Amino acid sequence: MAKKDPSELSVEERLKTLYQLQTALSAIDEKRLLRGELPLEVQDLEDEIAGLTTRVEKIAADIEEYQKAITTKKGEIADAEASVERYKEQLNEVKNNREYDTLSKEIEFQTLEIELCNKKIREANNKIADKQREMESSQALIAERQGDLDVKKNELEEIMEETRVEEEKLKETVKSLEAKIEGRLLTSFKRIRRNARNGLGIVYVQRDACGGCFNKIPPQRQLDIKMHKKIIVCEYCGRIMIDPELAGVKVDKVATVTDEKKGRAKRAIRKSSGTATSSASSKKAADANDMA
Repeated sequence: MAKKDPSELSVEERLKTLYQLQTALSAIDEKRLLRGELPLEVQDLEDEIAGLTTRVEKIAADIEEYQKAITTKKGEIADAEASVERYKEQLNEVKNNREYDTLSKEIEFQTLEIELCNKKIREANNKIADKQREMESSQALIAERQGDLDVKKNELEEIMEETRVEEEKLKETVKSLEAKIEGRLLTSFKRIRRNARNGLGIVYVQRDACGGCFNKIPPQRQLDIKMHKKIIVCEYCGRIMIDPELAGVKVDKVATVTDEKKGRAKRAIRKSSGTATSSASSKKAADANDMA
């Protein structure tokens, strides 16, 4: 049998197919809801671990820079000490006070340079110690978050494993149903569903109201929906509407019957109340005639 072209389907067949598609998509949504906040929690933990890893790498780079600075300062100290030794040897060969004063100032300057370099080295070592403590703290936090991530991933994997088979079947159903729907109609349905808070793109009439936004539907519009002559959308929420019978939904008429009984009871009460009032008025009129 040749496959029917989607554009050749009647409005009734299109609505039926759309509602079947909605049912399958809603079932997939329910399966995904079982995962709860786990996917988001896993993503947050992965982002946090990535941030902490970047921080550790930055700390390691800072430590390396401080170590290079220490090495440089140690080289400067060695040069300054060599200069001091050389100047001290030259002091033994000075010929006048001017040369002696010059060499003494050079020795003093180099000594100050050595002290300054040693100070810079101490500061760098202190910073390295701080950075190492920060790195250890970050690494411990990474290990803790990695443990949490492993637990969450295992939980998520277990849930996904339980629902994977059913979800794959539903996805195949969705794929086959989408192939039966006209492209323009399918695009509109997906857009409506994407904008709907509960993910419903097509709803059936419930108690004379839209099953999506629950706004009342005029009787004439309800009749048009029952006729299945054209695709009708809710004027309030924009969802496609379908007759419950066409959707295969049994409408509970108990509430309607109860409402009718209540209405008849109210009318009976009003009627009896009116009769009693009329009788009382007649009696008052008779009493007034007797008094006259």
